[in-house]
Amino acid sequence: MALPPNFLEELRARTPLPALIGRKTRVTKSGRQWKACCPFHGEKTPSFYIYDDHYHCFGCGAHGDAIAFVMQAEGASFPEAVERLAGEAGMEVPKATPEQARREARARDLHAVLEAAAEAFQRRLRLPEGRAGLDYLLRRGLSEETIRAFGLGWSGGGRGALAADLKPLGIEPRQLVEAGLMRGGEEGEPLTDLFFNRVMFPIRDRRGRMVSFGGRILGDGQPKYVNGPETSLFSKRRNLYGIDIARDAAFRNQPVVVAEGYMDVIALHQAGFPGAVAPLGTALTEEQLEELWRMTPSPVLCFDGDAAGTRAAARAAELALPLLSTERSLAFVTLPAGEDPDSITRKGGTNAFRALLEGRKPLSDVLYDMLAAQSPGTAPEARATLRHKLVAAAEAIPDKILGAEYRRLLLDRFFESGRRPAPQRFQPAARGEWRKGGRPAPPPLNLPRPEIDALHTQSERARCLLALTLAHPWLLPEVEEALLQLDLPEDGEAAQLRQGILAWHGVAEQLDPGALQAQLQSTTPEALAWALQCPGLRRLLSPEAQPQAVAKAWWHFFGFLRGQAALLEDRRAAEMAFATSGDAAAQRRLIRLTEALMAQQRGEMEDEEGESGAAH
Repeated sequence: MALPPNFLEELRARTPLPALIGRKTRVTKSGRQWKACCPFHGEKTPSFYIYDDHYHCFGCGAHGDAIAFVMQAEGASFPEAVERLAGEAGMEVPKATPEQARREARARDLHAVLEAAAEAFQRRLRLPEGRAGLDYLLRRGLSEETIRAFGLGWSGGGRGALAADLKPLGIEPRQLVEAGLMRGGEEGEPLTDLFFNRVMFPIRDRRGRMVSFGGRILGDGQPKYVNGPETSLFSKRRNLYGIDIARDAAFRNQPVVVAEGYMDVIALHQAGFPGAVAPLGTALTEEQLEELWRMTPSPVLCFDGDAAGTRAAARAAELALPLLSTERSLAFVTLPAGEDPDSITRKGGTNAFRALLEGRKPLSDVLYDMLAAQSPGTAPEARATLRHKLVAAAEAIPDKILGAEYRRLLLDRFFESGRRPAPQRFQPAARGEWRKGGRPAPPPLNLPRPEIDALHTQSERARCLLALTLAHPWLLPEVEEALLQLDLPEDGEAAQLRQGILAWHGVAEQLDPGALQAQLQSTTPEALAWALQCPGLRRLLSPEAQPQAVAKAWWHFFGFLRGQAALLEDRRAAEMAFATSGDAAAQRRLIRLTEALMAQQRGEMEDEEGESGAAH
């Protein structure tokens, strides 16, 4: 029996995770979280982190909530784990009613029908009749592994083919109608398949249960894509394609990316972005935003750079405003004209799309651009209209403090756009014009400007941050959590160093730079040498460097690596932590994050001693 969601939420809230997990392994405080040696695999260095409502092991990947922990640690079934935790929390598990039992049995039957249909579609894809569908998927760059992982299939061309396939399993046509796979005939006409001659995309809910299908026709037929109808299991407004996989990715701090369609999601997964999801044939809805925010505080919405993409971004921004809070925001990526995530990853690979994600815009920027486009021009009437719209947008945010911040940010940009450029004091003479003294002005220099390599810049910033950590490991108690949040290439020197530094910190008795570097020299000598060659930070890497200057520089580099949207979320979390605890460590983290955010918004990087940052 499925238990009421409210009951399960209260049960989780009444079960403190550190105390529960502390029965199996020793837990210690680490910033706002707790850490421990993982109880599910042997390790000497803690990589098991415990948060407010879930745990995650960065070693073996184990994660879940209080119920999942009891199931994993003691081999209990879900009902057994719930019964035990409810007893400890003083709660009574709700009893089943006959009506509820019938509803759940019917839902289980429909899930099973859909699973059987998915298997039938997958078999047909490998038959001669499905060859066109398989060839289409392979031409789109999908690997055999990806095709199997997403359960892609072929519906077949014969009417009634699916009913014939599933009849030996005891599945009746009325069940196929109820599951959204067949359409009921009118006035005695026979039932017909909803999908035929289409590539099939299984749709699952957030718990991984099959709820419907989408189908794509090959060739020029219309409609190109068809989704299953609304059923007792499936709602287009509430579901997101790929959400079952994206939930797991979000637990592992992967970005949650909203693309446009099935193939975009699958291509992004194959390119290394498992947090990709897509709406199901509709514009993004309020219910889908709620699902996204359950996974991450700042999902990234990808839209095409054409007029339709601009309208979609505007609708999403307007929809989100009344739902925003300090723990809920959005970021936006505008794709190049004529491109989509599928084409970008096929042409440029993982790095091409990652560069777009790193350049994502916060909601405030998109909101201003959208409203400014609606009221173009510099006439007083147009400017007044735009100002009214900006104020109204900020007032639509229910959190008054957050709304005031949006109002300040939007109006700052509004007033900046209305300022006249400062006049030049000295106008350069035109080419060939004679100056006093009888000499002509020199010709202007048109020197080429070198292109900025974004990936190289990020790599240099990571090198500077890690060099500071190596030279001053006394930073680690303050920055360990922040260091763990950074998205670093898994196969690069930066990620190797981070793993080695955090492993050493877990067992080190003294935070001595010599001991840390000696340990890394024995494990990752090439990565250590790479970090120690960091240019431009000689004074800050010295043992005599001022601790305040070192810490400020560390957080500045962290800000540029983390990105503005994520940094805003970090600061909001720090504000809440300081408001809750009021301790000095929380206040210090809030100050550091604020300074880093301000430096990034200025687009500059300076240390206390006048050295220019090496990673601009």
